Amino acid sequence: MAFIKNHSECYFLQNIDFKVLFQSNKSINQRGASDVTVRALQQANWLQVVEVKPQSLVQAWDLGLGETAVLSYALHKPGFKAVIDDGLARKCAQTFEIPLLGTLVLVLIAKKRGLILEARPVMRELKQQGMYLKETTLNQALALVGE
Repeated sequence: MAFIKNHSECYFLQNIDFKVLFQSNKSINQRGASDVTVRALQQANWLQVVEVKPQSLVQAWDLGLGETAVLSYALHKPGFKAVIDDGLARKCAQTFEIPLLGTLVLVLIAKKRGLILEARPVMRELKQQGMYLKETTLNQALALVGE
């Protein structure tokens, strides 16, 4: 199974078949050198970084750069699952029948595969970095992996 995601919240995914997509190099560095994601990407030689040309069908949804890149790539690449958390981007993916997952699912996969010892600290860090997730949803999901 192959996954694609924009550059945010992907530092914990080592050893999963993974591509990280960018619309341009500007989107990588716009958060600044001190950003946890930027630092992780600079150190993660295991990621395959792909620059993507936005597709007009996806651009019409007026999504963020990362979501547009992921969905543009997935639109024409069968076999990939887009990792999308944004609500509007998820609706776009469903409209174009693009298979998708959320970041939380990837954290759970990483935990089940033994790639991380605990999922809760990873999710706590992601939430501190701006990821929105209801605490009840998080707790229910973490219970599935014994946390």
